[in-house]
Amino acid sequence: MYKFAAEYLKNTFYPLQVPDTLKLEDGQMVLVRTEKGEEALKAFIINSQIAQLWENAKNKPEPFPVIRILSQRDLQTLEDIKKEEVESFFKCKALVEQHKLVMNLVQCRITFDRKKITFYYTAPERVDFRALLKDLTQVFTRVRIDLRHIGVRDETSIMEGCGLCGRPFCCASFLRKFGTINVKLAKDQGMPIAPGKISGTCGRLLCCLNYEYSNYIDAAKGMPPIGSSVMTPDGLGRVCSLHFMCGKVTVKTEDGKTRDYTKGDIEMVDADVNVEIDVPVMNTYTDENDNIDIKQLEDDRNSSTGNV
Repeated sequence: MYKFAAEYLKNTFYPLQVPDTLKLEDGQMVLVRTEKGEEALKAFIINSQIAQLWENAKNKPEPFPVIRILSQRDLQTLEDIKKEEVESFFKCKALVEQHKLVMNLVQCRITFDRKKITFYYTAPERVDFRALLKDLTQVFTRVRIDLRHIGVRDETSIMEGCGLCGRPFCCASFLRKFGTINVKLAKDQGMPIAPGKISGTCGRLLCCLNYEYSNYIDAAKGMPPIGSSVMTPDGLGRVCSLHFMCGKVTVKTEDGKTRDYTKGDIEMVDADVNVEIDVPVMNTYTDENDNIDIKQLEDDRNSSTGNV
C-alpha cells in the first residue's frame, strides 16, 4: 500500500514507489522518473482511505519510482533549471517571431536531468515548424526537443489562475476531461449571452455551464414558453419571464400589472391576450463590436488536445 504521493500536472496526484532503504518525510522534494524523464516533485503523506482507494482501483494511476531525496545541491540545480526555462522560453519565442509562425508559445519545461526540453504552444492551424526545429537544435545542443501543440483550454489548465467565481480554475484543479459546451447551455439557463459573462480565461464557454444544466432542464418541465397566453388567479395574461430554480413564472395580466406565480397556479390557454410584454434581452447579445461571433466561444478542434 502506498504511503506517499506527488502532485503532478493539472493538480493530479500520483502514488510514489519509495524504496525500503529511503526514509522519506512529508514535504520533502524528491527526484522521480516519469514518462518525460527525471523530474523533481514534492512528496506528500496520503491518508489510509486514499491509499485503500488506490489499492482497489481498476484504473489506478501509475506510480512514480522515487530515485532519491533532493540534496541542497539538487535544490540549487532545480533553481537553475527554473531560470533556464525562462531564458529558453524567450529564445524560442524570438525564433518563432523570426520565422513568422502563427503559433503562441505558452510554456517551457526542462527535465531535471536536462535531457529533454518541452515547448508548449497553441495555434489556430497546423504549423510547419521544421525550420524552427532546425534552429532550435543549433541553440539547444545535446538535448531532446519536444514541440507540443495544446489547446487553449489546456493552456489555461497548466498556467492556472482564478475564474469569475473567485475560485481556482476547474481545469487546473479537478477537471480531468473537457465536456462539450455550446451556447444552448447558457440560453437554456437564462444567462445573458455576452462573452464577458459566459466565457472563461481560455476564451471558450465556461466549463461550469455543464454543472447545473440538468437541474435547469428538470425545473423547466411544465414551464410555459415566454410570450404564451396563460390563465392566472388574477385573469388572463402573457408570460414575461421564467425563474427556473424557484419555480416561478412572471406574468403580465390584462390589467397591466406584472406578478409572479408558481407554475402550478397558472394554465396555458389557446387565446389571444391583448397584452404587450417586453421581450427579455438575456438571450440576445448586442455590443458596440458587432463583429464578435458567439459561436467562436464554443468548442472546436483546437480547444483541447489532451497533449499536456
